[in-house]
Formats: sequence, structure tokens, C-alpha cells
Amino acid sequence: MSLAAFVSVGKSLAEAVSRVQLAESLGYEAAFSTHTTGRDGLMTLAAYAAATKRIRLGTGVVPALPRHPLSLAIEAATLDEISGGRLILGVGPSHKVTMEGWYDIPMDKPYSQMREYVTILRQMFTTDGASFEGDFYKVQFGFVGYGARKDLPIYLSALAPKMLTFAGEACDGVILWSCLPSYIASTVTPTVRAAAEKAGRPMPTIVAAVPCAVTTNTAAAFEALRADFFVYMTLPFYRRAIAGAGYQAELDAFDKAQEAGDFPAALAAMSDAMLTEFAAIGDAAAIRDKIDEYRAAGVTLPAVGLFRGGDGYAGAEETLKAAAG
Repeated sequence: MSLAAFVSVGKSLAEAVSRVQLAESLGYEAAFSTHTTGRDGLMTLAAYAAATKRIRLGTGVVPALPRHPLSLAIEAATLDEISGGRLILGVGPSHKVTMEGWYDIPMDKPYSQMREYVTILRQMFTTDGASFEGDFYKVQFGFVGYGARKDLPIYLSALAPKMLTFAGEACDGVILWSCLPSYIASTVTPTVRAAAEKAGRPMPTIVAAVPCAVTTNTAAAFEALRADFFVYMTLPFYRRAIAGAGYQAELDAFDKAQEAGDFPAALAAMSDAMLTEFAAIGDAAAIRDKIDEYRAAGVTLPAVGLFRGGDGYAGAEETLKAAAG
């Protein structure tokens, strides 16, 4: 069965490249880079491409709005050529706090803007150019002596029903991050499937990052995961999905602790029950069982999400091996 991995660079690009090589040797289908406060996701994939031969390489995801869709399409086509046709272009709107706080880019209508963005990308890949005039973008461009791979896949980060519907209508895949299996089963999978069927398109691939840690110390891994998950408890897109998975009480307790300035209580608000549903923590069997739970929810390409699991953690390499079986 298909399996992917999210391999972020962290402090060492060389270590990340080595992990992608390991994933390739273990038979992983794809490796995804992330793109937040660290290295550029596309350029990271260029390093992964240079060190591998078979494994597909995806952005999970590139924040779309800081790049004009024409510029991103040209970059993506170039990277796809460098990698020998292995690129998966994952894009998303990111979040209001990051787009407006970091880049001073207004983010008032992310759904409408992403519809235009993906439309331009698709034109660029399938027709070697774009002719488009919308509310956000106006494009007149054609490649000269060059063209993108016609079936270069576009995956969209989506959590809310409108964006999930658009992914089903127009994209090749959905990329989920910090999304619990119960929400995937109740909302993501049926929404995407219904939209794809209505549009007469194949069911898009559903990629979900599954936080994974082989460890002998579950409690320490939970504490490490709470620190990583903290920011997602503050972001509106993720909060709606967390509430949709049945964890409104955790959000309420988190908000109360935040209002009181009580950071330890905010961490404690992320219950063991929520983290148990979310993450694959324990021995190799526990890792594979949790990944199967995501598959049962409709995820067609579960992706090992590596995180440092605290005391007792066996390490990224052992976690990749355990997930692969």
C-alpha cells in the first residue's frame, strides 16, 4: 500500500536528504517538504531530487499568495524537469496571521483567490501558457521553446467544505496537516468524493500527515507533540477541523488557559484522547495500526510526519523503517 513521508529540513539539510534517500530505499512513494519559517519548499525538493532517482517529491505545501501563479508555474515546471517528472505541486492559501503579519498580503477571500490561482496553474501546465482575467489575477503568457509536463499534479491544502469541494472539482489531490481521522472520515473524504463525482473526475488522492514516533515513552512523546500542536490550536482553519472532530471541549479549555496566561494549562488542554486519535506513537505495530486507521478514514496516501518524540524516542530513521514494515 502507498506510503509517503514529510521530511522537513530542520537544522541539517544533509540529514534530511539522507532520510529521503532512506525513504526511497524502503519503498516510500513520495516525500513532501514543508514551507513555513525555514527553507524554501521548492528548493529543498531540488536537493532531494539530486540525491534520489525514483521517489516522488511534493510540496506540502507552498503558500501560494506570496508567489504570483505564473511565477510558481514556471518554477514548478523547472523543478519537475530537474527531478525527471517526479514533482507533486502542493499549494495552499496558508493563514491570515502569516500572510498579513509576515508578507503584508491581504487574505480576505482565500477560497475565491485559490480558485483563480489553481485555474492559472492548470492552464500553464496543460496549454504551455495562460490567458486569464479575474478579480485577483490577470495573466497573458506563453512558454517559448519549453513547456510543462501536461499531467503535472496539483494538490491543494484544504480543511473547510468549500475548499474541499473545489479540490474535488479541480485538483489531483488534497493535502491534510494536523487533521484527525474522525474529521477526515466525516467531512474530508465524503466532500471530496461527492465533488469529484459531480464533476465527472477521478477521486483525488488524499494525503494526510500522520505524526509518528517510535518510542518506549508514550508520555514523553505526548508532551513533545503538545508543544508541536500548540500553534494549530490557535489557527482558525485548524480549529474548525478540531471542533468538527469532536474536540470543542479541548479548544474551550485551551482558550480559557490562554486568556489566563497559563501556558502549562493550555498544553494540558490537548487531551490524551485527542492526541491518541491523532498520532502514531509507540512500537512498530502501533505506528502501522494508526496509519491503517487513517486509511480506513479515506486517506489514500498517508504520510509519516516525523517529530522529535522526547525521552525514549528511537529516532527518525527507526520511525521511517517501522512505518514501512
